[in-house]
Amino acid sequence: MRNSAIRALGLVILVAFTLTGCASIQDDPKTAIGGLGGAAVGGLIGAAAGAGGAGIAAGVLGGALLGGVIGNFMDQRDKQFEAQAAHRAFETVPSGTAVPWTNPDSGHSGTVMPTRTYQAASGAYCREYQQTALINGKEERAYGKACRQPDGSWKVND
Repeated sequence: MRNSAIRALGLVILVAFTLTGCASIQDDPKTAIGGLGGAAVGGLIGAAAGAGGAGIAAGVLGGALLGGVIGNFMDQRDKQFEAQAAHRAFETVPSGTAVPWTNPDSGHSGTVMPTRTYQAASGAYCREYQQTALINGKEERAYGKACRQPDGSWKVND
């Protein structure tokens, strides 16, 4: 590993722990785990993009904040229903068609709607999408893209 990559990894870890220091896993596991996961993914995306220390830090911060907010409200079952809807949306529906999901236990619901299908320069087929979640009466929106992997699975690249 290059020296700058080691420093960047250290920065990712430091910022992730700093951001989640106010919410312990025992007190609020959804927020803490969502924040840590979001921070890690954001940092890795920044590193993979070759954005350098500032880009990695921005990815960590953005990922931690978004992951913490969403993780605060969605439980594991919500995430399973959302993931199933996302798979159906990426795999089977035309752009502009929303695939709904509902967790009957929590009452949370949402949709995943592909908005554009294209072939990336790598040759992979990708879909841009928008996602909504209605949690405790409040609607959240997110946007992203997912690309088909060689094994046939879809990888979300927000």
